[in-house]
Amino acid sequence: MQTYRTIREIHDAFDSGSSTPLSLTLEYFKQIESSRHNAWITLCKERALNQAETLTNDLKAKHGGKVPRGSHPLYGIPLGIKDVLTMDGVRTTAASKMLDSYVAPYTATSVERLERAGGISLGKLNLDEFAMGSSNENSAYGNVLHPTHPDRVPGGSSGGSGTAVAAGQCVAALGTDTGGSIRLPASFCGIVGMKPTYGRISRYGQIAFASSLDQIGPMTRSVEDAALLCQVMSGLDPRDSTTSSEPVGDWVKVVRETAAAPSARGMKVGVPKEYFIDGIDAEVRSAVEGMIAKLKEQGAEIVPVSLPHTEFAVATYYVVAVSEASSNLSRYDGVRYGVRPKEAMEAGSPAEFYKKVRANFGAEVKRRIILGTFALSSGYYDAYYRKAGQVRRLMRQDFEKAFQQVDVIVSPVAPTTAFKIGEKAKNPLQMYLTDIFTIPASMAGLPAMSVPVGKDHQGLSIGMHLIAPRFQEEKLLKAATVVEAIAERKGS
Repeated sequence: MQTYRTIREIHDAFDSGSSTPLSLTLEYFKQIESSRHNAWITLCKERALNQAETLTNDLKAKHGGKVPRGSHPLYGIPLGIKDVLTMDGVRTTAASKMLDSYVAPYTATSVERLERAGGISLGKLNLDEFAMGSSNENSAYGNVLHPTHPDRVPGGSSGGSGTAVAAGQCVAALGTDTGGSIRLPASFCGIVGMKPTYGRISRYGQIAFASSLDQIGPMTRSVEDAALLCQVMSGLDPRDSTTSSEPVGDWVKVVRETAAAPSARGMKVGVPKEYFIDGIDAEVRSAVEGMIAKLKEQGAEIVPVSLPHTEFAVATYYVVAVSEASSNLSRYDGVRYGVRPKEAMEAGSPAEFYKKVRANFGAEVKRRIILGTFALSSGYYDAYYRKAGQVRRLMRQDFEKAFQQVDVIVSPVAPTTAFKIGEKAKNPLQMYLTDIFTIPASMAGLPAMSVPVGKDHQGLSIGMHLIAPRFQEEKLLKAATVVEAIAERKGS
């Protein structure tokens, strides 16, 4: 199969006649069907091929054989959709037996906008159940394997998306990020992952985990493609009251102009002392610090900054997130939502009925529901959830203060590269610490990205984490483009 790195390359191939949307889509299905990565839960083969055939016919009949890029920036591009995003008439499970047979009657705004721009949805991607996890070991449909090291995790919860993109099973994919669930698998799998500002992209049609944190974003093989997908999906949606009316820039143009002459001159890069701590793998630290040194050589001003409430980030997150999860998942009672197994119908009491219905939740989901219910309970709400909200505000203020001095903040994405399957599964606290560097940006609602900057001695990918002020995706993408250019020169 011909490997294309960017959407631009694919459109050039369409223009030259060396490929078509239909032939490309068929090639990706061959890759998927021969794979053992377990990245997909449900394929939409007939639907996707119909889309691809229509676009292929229209390419010659209506567009003279040339891709209509302006009106259809994703023309004929095969995409993967994380299985917490609904598609009309397509099974949507959230990787949970609780929704095993659920077929959505509507399409998520993010998916709808991608398809309207010409994107082709190949199917639904595997994840940690209800997006709760950092390793993709919590899926009811089995682990997703790392794209190059099958004994390793791909990161989570968007592990299916990360593996599918990195393994060449789709051009790009949608993930969701609550505390790092786009950025972590992007780092582990060696691709680009972008979490936009909270409110940039509509969450309509997303199965909720933690509503004040969840955000949809792209996972791609290049910064330019991430900018393109994000640009297409962003903007006000009357069906989601949390979306912002903040103007959406021409981020693709910004990336292309920066890539034409990449330079860090004039850029102020913040390096928080709290993100370079004991416990970071030596090779991860070396790769990230090496990139910081390269940015300085390119003309960037490196500014030490402090985010003093970072030490409380994980604890705060796991109060806020589990509390909201407890509230959101309370609807799955077997009456209004969720499965209603036969044994539940034979229950002798309401308590027994609910017990049998909720046996369909996995262990991690049950753990978070229990913790969240406790944090919200009478007598504990003020001590836990209200206090977590206060600390969250202090974390946001830390970032606001730091961004008075710098354009972007950089750090490792995670303390280590991809760990072995099962290595942390029996120690939830150790697993939760995997997200220690990604959680603060989520708590503050900031745009952030993972960009590959190297590999360790085992060939496992290392990502650099970039964070920008709210609604400053342009600054984020400029910096990411420069980092990408330096990393590619170094790799060559």
